[in-house]
Amino acid sequence: MSEREHGPRPPGEACAGARLHIVTGKGGTGKTTAAVALAQSLASGGGRVLLVEVEGRQGIAALLGSPPLPYEEREMIAAPGDGGVSVLAADAEAALLEYLEMFYGMRRAGQALNRLGAVDFATTIAPGLRDVLLTGKATEAVRRRRGGRRRTSEGPSTAPFHYDAVVMDAPPTGRIAQFLNVNSEVAGLARVGPIRNHADRVMEVIRSGQTRVHFVSLLEEMPAQETRDGIAEVAGLGLNVGMVMVNMVRPSLLDEADLAAAAEGETDLEELTAGLKETGMEDPGELAASLAGEVRTHALRVRLEQRVRSGLEDLGHPLLELPLLEGGVDRTSLDSLARRLVEQGVRL
Repeated sequence: MSEREHGPRPPGEACAGARLHIVTGKGGTGKTTAAVALAQSLASGGGRVLLVEVEGRQGIAALLGSPPLPYEEREMIAAPGDGGVSVLAADAEAALLEYLEMFYGMRRAGQALNRLGAVDFATTIAPGLRDVLLTGKATEAVRRRRGGRRRTSEGPSTAPFHYDAVVMDAPPTGRIAQFLNVNSEVAGLARVGPIRNHADRVMEVIRSGQTRVHFVSLLEEMPAQETRDGIAEVAGLGLNVGMVMVNMVRPSLLDEADLAAAAEGETDLEELTAGLKETGMEDPGELAASLAGEVRTHALRVRLEQRVRSGLEDLGHPLLELPLLEGGVDRTSLDSLARRLVEQGVRL
């Protein structure tokens, strides 16, 4: 039986065995908010999670009410059960300086190049280099062991991983396939040597079973279509698709019978007018007609959202919902969103 016939898989399957969670979505879907909530949910129960931002927008800092973040891993969010989320605002220029020091011992030379603007120039004219540096920072955190040990004389280190999971707030769906396909992007820059080897190590993690690409959508046609297109592109690269997080979900104010009647314009105006009249409202008939119009608009929107949700369910991936937050996003509401994800089965 196909995934379509089975319906969406449980959310736990989207996270089982995964250590790198890449979050993408159309602009305006609340991708960064969902990434923060996902990181918090994974840290619940005592997990250590790193949340990496790669677009240079300082969106995570803004959500957390923090000043712009430096290029360093800093624990900023506490999670239930003694868990914690560290945040890194990854920066391609800083990552390149780190790379030059790590592989060539060129920290001073790199700093001089940076002052001359050469580093920014290099990462601007070679976006593939920028992407491999940014994804490389996240995949390095996935591989990192506590105590910094990677290998022993007897083979790979058995020390625990430094982080239980890494969550990447990645570029939007329109660029996600290109961003993650770093081997192809780097092919034109270097076919051999340290940069190529670095790209190969990045892709080894991204293509592995420990990586999932999650999509954030709304119950609207354009974001849903971008989600479908993005999933097809990512799957076409041989990468593992995780779950679809439907954000900003609004509750229906009507039961199914009333919803159907309202959508057909069959709201009982006489009954509505009589009810308004009993409350002492002026011009109850005019107000009832206006309210009936609002109710029909609501019913038609709910019907559209139901069709969009059904289409997303047909993709066969776990479908989770996050509610619309009235009044904006703050620390308290982020905690609430994280709890909702945990309740729906998200776990390490």
